[in-house]
Amino acid sequence: MNSANLALQKTRLRFQLEVDVTRIKPSTPIEFAKPAKDVSDRIVGASQELTAQLVEALAKICPTTTDLADRLEHSRDWWPLAMHWSLAGKTARRAGAICRPTTTTQVSQVVGVCAKSSVPVTVAGGRSGVCGAAIPVFGGVVVDTTELSGVVGVDEKSGLVEVLPGTFGPDLENEINTKHKLSVGHFPQSFDISTVGGWIGSRGAGQFSTRYGKIDDMVAGLEVVLADGTIVNTGVEPAGSAGPNLTSLFIGSEGTLGIVTKVWLRAHPLPQCTKKMAFKFASFAAGVEAMRTAIRHGATPAVLRLYDARESKRSHGGENEQCTLIVLDEGTETIVDATCQVVREAALANAAIETESGLVDNWLAHRNDTSGLQILARRGFVIDTMEVAVKWSRIDRVAQAVKDAIMKVAGARSATCHISHSYIDGACVYFTFVAEPADQEIGSIEAKYDEIWNAAQESALQFGANLSHHHGVGINRAKYLKQALGPAHEILRSLKRALDPNDVLNPGKFALPSRHGDYEIG
Repeated sequence: MNSANLALQKTRLRFQLEVDVTRIKPSTPIEFAKPAKDVSDRIVGASQELTAQLVEALAKICPTTTDLADRLEHSRDWWPLAMHWSLAGKTARRAGAICRPTTTTQVSQVVGVCAKSSVPVTVAGGRSGVCGAAIPVFGGVVVDTTELSGVVGVDEKSGLVEVLPGTFGPDLENEINTKHKLSVGHFPQSFDISTVGGWIGSRGAGQFSTRYGKIDDMVAGLEVVLADGTIVNTGVEPAGSAGPNLTSLFIGSEGTLGIVTKVWLRAHPLPQCTKKMAFKFASFAAGVEAMRTAIRHGATPAVLRLYDARESKRSHGGENEQCTLIVLDEGTETIVDATCQVVREAALANAAIETESGLVDNWLAHRNDTSGLQILARRGFVIDTMEVAVKWSRIDRVAQAVKDAIMKVAGARSATCHISHSYIDGACVYFTFVAEPADQEIGSIEAKYDEIWNAAQESALQFGANLSHHHGVGINRAKYLKQALGPAHEILRSLKRALDPNDVLNPGKFALPSRHGDYEIG
């Protein structure tokens, strides 16, 4: 037994009684094709090796492991390309050690120890991200927040929930629903397997966001550990003007500027009623216009989802070129009735045919099913999704241009889209694509994946969409970030330099240069 593992043995018993087991654990995206001892890294380049002394110091702070299987699991997320690596007996980039703190103080101490040795620290929770944001590209230490979980307190009168970042979606909602008759209203497709901290890191959106907003709108305040171990609180007041909004600085930062250790979320009373509707349109453009009209007239139902003809036929039994719009609203009956009436009038004004509301029930029953992703990956297909935000005036053009660009790629089998999050000035267009590589060699799969992504993302940016609506950047989208942000990318670089001058927190992300060196896939 090496000295690092011996140090762990000495401290494990002390922590055994201190750690509560969370009700939900991270979910494995797909199986490894080889035993742990035979799995290799797909990301190569500079890597930070950990000394036995460092691991021993970490183990004195909180439960820490260097177990190979654990390190392999913490070296990947739900990024579809990484699933193909797993099926080829590879992982992305393994960490040197996994720390599982249970308090903010422990997180601060772990970061402080690593900062003194310039060891990279990557934060992870449910690891449900789909762009590789939680992958430790230079190795180092992964801080697993899933033991830093639970609802700390609830201010029922103000509707504020104090919660820890490693809390999974169902655990949060179950507790505040049953004990306080409240709901945050954040229900991403990854709800069952994602954590509060992950929602904040990726700047996520839930399926009811047209009513409740994105996670940006739900976060009242944060407690954050900075790159030197300093603990800061951004405040929880409902509004302010004492300089820039510091809470917003960390939302969407993917763990590069600080590690969130406590969150204050805005919560709503449980809805008194729910109403569902569905409509069929002769064209996607007609459905878009109905959505735009409803939103612009103040109707913001929790769910307002428009599917193109191909997705409609696959999911809702649409005929010919019909496009399906499903609607669900919840809340106070008077407001729900008024909202649905505005949506109905907008739909009928655009020649919609109202159809059975059971289509909404069918969607509710299957909305979080990801089994198709694993099935197609095991069969060797390249499959992924891409979501972008677009102004109303550009939606039709962007939707068609991106699908056309995908289908021009050799091997492309399908390109579809739907609209799932709407705003006063635009909406999110969510694309799904499937392609078949030339062969099943991992290099061919990677090449086809990149070719499809390049075609789709470049087309979206060219026709006026942004880079990402709610999946974030991670590794997958980093190469497009400078193009998307232009000169504003330098602001991101300056923020990183100011808050993390030694490049400790999740280095190698956001297309920023790293003092740890370079990395590449291969």
